[in-house]
Amino acid sequence: MRVAITGASGFVGRALTAALSEQGHTAVPVRRNADAPLRWSVEDGFDPPNALSGYDALVHLAGENIAGGRWTEARKQSIRSSRVEGTRRVVEALRAASPRPGVFVSMSAVGYYGARGSTELDEHSDPGTGYLADVCTEWEAEAKAAASLEGTRVALLRLGTVLGDGGALAKMMPAFKLGAGGRLGAGDQYMSWIHIDDVVRAVLHVLEHPECEGPYNLTAPEPATNAAFTQALGRALHRPTVIPVPKFALKAMFGEMAEHLLLTGQRVLPTRLLEAGFSFRHPDLDAALAAAVG
Repeated sequence: MRVAITGASGFVGRALTAALSEQGHTAVPVRRNADAPLRWSVEDGFDPPNALSGYDALVHLAGENIAGGRWTEARKQSIRSSRVEGTRRVVEALRAASPRPGVFVSMSAVGYYGARGSTELDEHSDPGTGYLADVCTEWEAEAKAAASLEGTRVALLRLGTVLGDGGALAKMMPAFKLGAGGRLGAGDQYMSWIHIDDVVRAVLHVLEHPECEGPYNLTAPEPATNAAFTQALGRALHRPTVIPVPKFALKAMFGEMAEHLLLTGQRVLPTRLLEAGFSFRHPDLDAALAAAVG
């Protein structure tokens, strides 16, 4: 396959590019650079507009890092635009392509479900409410517009917290390695996690199976509370985890972002992914963390 990838320089994008190459596929990154083989920007779309002609697949991973700084109103608008407007530009390029890619895989996030406590959620669950849920709903709506294009199937991948050598875990590691890690707030908020190996394998599974379309949760089968996750990470690093971070301190440090990303969560299950025959390599949290930090 000849696969175009937006966001190829990110944590997931790098791992996916390597896996595609190892399997003999051609992975082509989509970049802003003037000399890139595939050029695009959120503002202007693809250059030329039919640049995706002749590609077998497009994997759309691009989007501004939601944990990259405090959520000012300007930053929240930038996060929304990078996903909603960016995906709209991608679909415009799919529409202009001839022949167009046979499959369009667009990343989304479990934030789609909003803050739902301990309620078990799968792909049949309704979207939640709040800033992140609204962004994800709009984001997916733009991607689903590609389903009307003849010859292109669309898959939406709702990604959880990714464990591996990068991403969210890399931000947690320094404190935990010093023995200064602990639960966040009460610690009863659920974290829907997945190992980076299984993220890549799930994307490949969706690309290679023509029956895979619509939403898929990219999360391991056993979500964990933040308290349980904290203890498991401590075990993986052989460090104590006895210093909790109180709710007020998180809100003081991170503002609104703390409430959406750190103090609430979702208990998300990969029902449709399992029904599609996918087998997790890292279904157990302790083993997944040991592999991620090892």
